[in-house]
Amino acid sequence: MPRPHLEVADVFRRHGPAWRAANGDHLSLAQRRVMTAIEVCRTAALGGHVERCESCAHTRVAYNSCRNRHCPKCQWRSAERWMAARQAELLPVPYYHIVFTLPAAVGAIAFQNKAKVYALLFQAAAGALTTIAADRKHLGAEVGLTAVLHTWGQNLDHHPHVHCIAPGGGLSPDRSRWVASRPGFFLPVRVLSRLYRRLFLDGLAALFDAGELSFFGDLTRLADRQAFLTHLAPWRKREWVVYSKQPFAGPAQVLAYLARYTHRVAIGNSRLVELTDERVSFRWKDYRAKGRSKAKIMWLSPAEFMRRFLMHVLPDAFHRIRHYGLLANGHRADNLARCRALLAEASREPERESGAEANPSGASVDPQRCPCCGGRMVIIESFEGAFRSRSHKPRGFDSS
Repeated sequence: MPRPHLEVADVFRRHGPAWRAANGDHLSLAQRRVMTAIEVCRTAALGGHVERCESCAHTRVAYNSCRNRHCPKCQWRSAERWMAARQAELLPVPYYHIVFTLPAAVGAIAFQNKAKVYALLFQAAAGALTTIAADRKHLGAEVGLTAVLHTWGQNLDHHPHVHCIAPGGGLSPDRSRWVASRPGFFLPVRVLSRLYRRLFLDGLAALFDAGELSFFGDLTRLADRQAFLTHLAPWRKREWVVYSKQPFAGPAQVLAYLARYTHRVAIGNSRLVELTDERVSFRWKDYRAKGRSKAKIMWLSPAEFMRRFLMHVLPDAFHRIRHYGLLANGHRADNLARCRALLAEASREPERESGAEANPSGASVDPQRCPCCGGRMVIIESFEGAFRSRSHKPRGFDSS
């Protein structure tokens, strides 16, 4: 795989030690782990192996990857494995993409209470979709969905939102028939938005009453219940952003989309433009721009770039991909079999289409094939690195 001319790892290696020393009191253990993992990923520090081509004797050294889920270099293999598991679960129906976002004022609370409020975001989005879909005035069916959490915007600011992918239909209440959604339309966005708003704000108030929210800095005043309720009151009347995109053209497009989104990190190496002692520049899209190009270049100081990147480190063991309704883990296989039977597709799996398993990183080189002659590369030697020989090596390090 060709190495990008610039990587997030280069920023952390060049500026991370000084910034870590100056800001150590403000870094969590998880953020420190992410910094270290990215810095040593695919370097001699993690060890590796030597490969030789059986045909032309071409030799190369391959270093181990950190496998940290926030590392830009380690996600495409994880995405490939995840997508292979999802391949057989696709139904031969249109799929829809619905996005649920949080207002900035509420997002600030989420930032200080990530595990609790991000989980609530999932619950409110899934609850709105499954409740409205079950309503006979809309679809009248039990639906399934896969939800993926993203916490960033294009400029790396904190912008929590959930992407939901759902098949266009579901099982009738008695599970005797497949109820298809109208062509090109899944569920009414405004109705979804208002139920999502209510479910989220009610859930947030319940978390407060249970003493499960903490407030720091500018939000300290919200520790008072009346101040907290007053802060949220205007957001019970304003419209929350929920939008539905056009349905996918087919199963291959669903897979390609999921490959890009499920294991994405805050910024990929391909967006980086320049790194100096004074600044980091990267490409971004300004979706609020009107009448002019949305593609722009942003310049940040290395310290600000690292601060923004580390804002999106998730709590340990937090699941950023979740399944609900018909796709919930407990009964997914039985539900999908029932759906296929009702769709007269029980005897065959969804057909693989060209490009369905595209490498989400854009790489087209088989890491097991020789780059010179295409022959098979075999491992002839393995070696350990400094981190792999320590009992206290950072969590998530492994071979690739």
